[in-house]
Amino acid sequence: MEKRLFALTLALVLGVAFLVSPIRQEAGSAGGKTLIRNASMVLTMDPALGTLEDADVLIDGDHIAAVGRGLSARGAGVVDGRGKIVLPGFVDLHTHLWQSLIRGCATDKELNGWLGGCVLPLQGSSVSGADAYAGARLSTLDAISTGVTTVTDWSHAFNADFARGNLKALTDSKQRFVFAFMAGTDSWIAPEVRRIKKDVIDRTPLAHLQIGTHPASWNVAGVEASQKLADELGVPLNVHLLESKADPATDQMGVLRRAGALKPGLLANHVVHATDAELDELAAHDVRIAHNPLSNMRLASGIAPVPSMKARNLKVGLGLDGGTNDTSDMFNNMRAAVGLQRAQSTDPSRYPTPADVLRMATLGGAEALGLEKEIGSLTPGKKADLQVVDAQALNFAPKVDWVSQLVFNTQPVNVRWVFVNGVALKKDGRLVGDTDRVVADAQAAADRLRAILPSK
Repeated sequence: MEKRLFALTLALVLGVAFLVSPIRQEAGSAGGKTLIRNASMVLTMDPALGTLEDADVLIDGDHIAAVGRGLSARGAGVVDGRGKIVLPGFVDLHTHLWQSLIRGCATDKELNGWLGGCVLPLQGSSVSGADAYAGARLSTLDAISTGVTTVTDWSHAFNADFARGNLKALTDSKQRFVFAFMAGTDSWIAPEVRRIKKDVIDRTPLAHLQIGTHPASWNVAGVEASQKLADELGVPLNVHLLESKADPATDQMGVLRRAGALKPGLLANHVVHATDAELDELAAHDVRIAHNPLSNMRLASGIAPVPSMKARNLKVGLGLDGGTNDTSDMFNNMRAAVGLQRAQSTDPSRYPTPADVLRMATLGGAEALGLEKEIGSLTPGKKADLQVVDAQALNFAPKVDWVSQLVFNTQPVNVRWVFVNGVALKKDGRLVGDTDRVVADAQAAADRLRAILPSK
């Protein structure tokens, strides 16, 4: 009788404990809590918080709840941070996601030769939304694997179906994104962009819109129409500017001036061949710049004057630039950003340093998009967009200078966890989703595009 009474009492106590104790959720589940516990380093990118050692990061729903030591894990899924570095997710300030379908295309050409062989033949073609989806979906997973949590996708929008497939891949990715729709004077474009903004962008918390165009003397009407549409919708313009040595002859700056496009928020990609006077003008109008070092190297475009941009306090972030980057490896992109300036100047102290490019890839990119109040640092209250890097990997260890090692040693495989809006898109080294299916669909789409593109 006493044993039975004891058993009943024990069951009652355990049952009450179960009812009053919070149920620990899976780390990174939507709407839940996740505690990254005892991280060897938390690189917050917030000057007020600095860099912490042996610290925790608490995610509550879609935002960062706290950063510090000894945080409570009550009701939270737990990620073991020992031997790991926690830092903000990367902001890819410029890319073309569909271009994974043309990787390896025209590798011996400069910009205009590459465009002529790999992109321009697709204008007016039958390239479909399914093809756009397949390429963009592959690129989003590739980007997530390297810690990219926000992507700025400059879509060529060859037709309405293509644009819709491209946009669906972005929404399905669960990344934070800016969709830059290439506009112009065709009658279908403005109504389609208005519909996209109303039906998709405004209803998707992770989404933002920009209008893409190409300033040139032969596209004055297109730029003016694009700026008019951007003003109507209250969104920024996004342009390729002074990328190749042929661009200055097309009066790009003059076209932007006449269209009234030189204004705060304008995002200019590349800016390799700008004069000092043009950099002064861009700075005076608070134009933001996406630096794409790997793409500029691949296309023999030149070396962007990043130190001169810094001297003018221009907001500069890093971009991966789609098919001419050939990879979504943001760590490699940062290495190139440092190495190009050092090789050109033969000065190892030349801007940017490793710490500088880490800022460019995180908070700097957020500032360029005007999203610095939401993302870019591990500041409590900001959105929970972050990554966890394994600092004990063979290619990373031992600990010497982890900030420099993040730039010079890290590979995408070292990124173990990636969170966007508090949801894990990469869990303990594995991407969420059917990657085999994504690769197969991209191969089929690439085969269809190959039939359209001219042979090498």
